[in-house]
Amino acid sequence: MEYGAIDLHTKESQIRIVASDGRVVLDQRIATRRDRFTWLFGERPAMRILLETGTESEWVAQHLESLGHEVVVADPNYSPMYGERTRRIKTDKRDVAALAEANRREIYRPAHRVSAAQRDVRRRLRIRTHLVGMRRQVISVMRAHLRAEGLRLRSGAADSMLARYRKMDVPAALQEIFAPLLEMLETLEPLIRQADQWAKQQAARDPVTARLTTAPGVGPIVALSFRATLDDVTRFSDAGHVTSYLGLVPRESSSGDRRCRGGITKAGPGHMRTLLLQAAWTVWRTPSGSAALHAWVRRLGERRGRKVAVVGLARRLARILFAMWRDGHLFQPTRLTRITVAA
Repeated sequence: MEYGAIDLHTKESQIRIVASDGRVVLDQRIATRRDRFTWLFGERPAMRILLETGTESEWVAQHLESLGHEVVVADPNYSPMYGERTRRIKTDKRDVAALAEANRREIYRPAHRVSAAQRDVRRRLRIRTHLVGMRRQVISVMRAHLRAEGLRLRSGAADSMLARYRKMDVPAALQEIFAPLLEMLETLEPLIRQADQWAKQQAARDPVTARLTTAPGVGPIVALSFRATLDDVTRFSDAGHVTSYLGLVPRESSSGDRRCRGGITKAGPGHMRTLLLQAAWTVWRTPSGSAALHAWVRRLGERRGRKVAVVGLARRLARILFAMWRDGHLFQPTRLTRITVAA
């Protein structure tokens, strides 16, 4: 049997194929295109091919699987996979040689491959995030220019910004300068509303996300993002595994009698972490969603400070959402109250 490895890059990729005894069958560089992968692998006997997870990995894996090969998308953080490779001399040929040997010896850790449905949700949410970011940048620029003229734009929601601006007495010269920015905002607003409407409908249709939105501070965007980020709840052994994956656990450097813990690791998907923090701030501001969680984070804030308390609540929300998804339950405030009192 032959074993393949690909050191994947955007324009060109290094390919290596070895036999079961370690003999090099092929070592070649090709353009990262479907037709070139078909040319190289299309007529070869079925083999196991190893490549690292990355932006290009999923479409390459799917294409190679359509050619009849077994594909392993590996976690690049698994250091034993690279054997004796040294960073002092790093080349694509050395990398692909290490991957080929790891494939032959089965020294790798497969990465999770997101389902097609959740990949589509992720794309839609990323586009919405980009649109919202563009709107935020335009509003920030306009606020800065208005302040430079001694004018203040009244605070309010981003979607009401145009209405608030039009009530201001802005000099004609500045209005002319703002014209392209206003046109951009007018274009972005319906696109963002459309994305929000899709998110609302999608969250209501999916049983998992509909359940998650019953948690305090969690709306359609947070629920859909949590669902798409984790993808498969069974791949996490417990809630601690989830919070570690989301980078919401403290850094630690301990040895012997010394124990040192710092801020959160911030590992994993940063966008999901940001959304959980936003949800936590919502709970901090109002007790309407859950009086027990609101009281808990307020008490923690009195002891440790507001920012530390909100991060702690974001971690707790991640654990709650995981448990709701795993157990198939709606949010239960009474159960939370019992746990909080007991703690």
